[in-house]
Amino acid sequence: MSARDEVLGRIRTALGADRNETAAVPGGYRRDTGLSSAQLLDLLAERLSDYRAVVRRAEPAALRETITTALAQRGARRLVIPADLELPGPVGAELVVDDGLSARELDGFDGVITTAAVAIAETGTIILDGSAGQGRRALSLIPDYHLCLVQAGQVVGLVPEAVARLRPDRPLTWISGPSATSDIELDRVEGVHGPRTLDVILIGS
Repeated sequence: MSARDEVLGRIRTALGADRNETAAVPGGYRRDTGLSSAQLLDLLAERLSDYRAVVRRAEPAALRETITTALAQRGARRLVIPADLELPGPVGAELVVDDGLSARELDGFDGVITTAAVAIAETGTIILDGSAGQGRRALSLIPDYHLCLVQAGQVVGLVPEAVARLRPDRPLTWISGPSATSDIELDRVEGVHGPRTLDVILIGS
């Protein structure tokens, strides 16, 4: 008898005669926070700030001005955007529509502007799924600066709420602050797996 057969045999013995029955999975976990929309926005802003993201708040009428201010403070003058991104007007920077730009070309931009699919307040996570205003995954991973526009109605409290809004067949990118990693000595390095700087504009109240 091989070692593999012996291990599998022990597993079968341990499971017993009912090993083919599917065990019920308890679903008693929290499914919502019970927070109001305003409270969810405050919590998301707090969590994003903890992750070293820059958070701005704007009503729809002030969105263009808020974007312009964010780009000016960053010094971003040339940005790439998805083809279907709708902005409220000129934002004081050159905007280049992505038409299949190479990784090298994307790396040459000052940053990228996208929308989001959903945001999770409790974890400070923004999720992109490649739908309208978000573009392909490379847009949010290669440029060093990401300005993300999140509508108040897209903010939920918990992960189960977010998952319920997402389609599993879409390319999902989960973002919790700027890209960061630590080596074995716990030295934090930012920008290894994505943008070094994340700006988020929360739209509405």
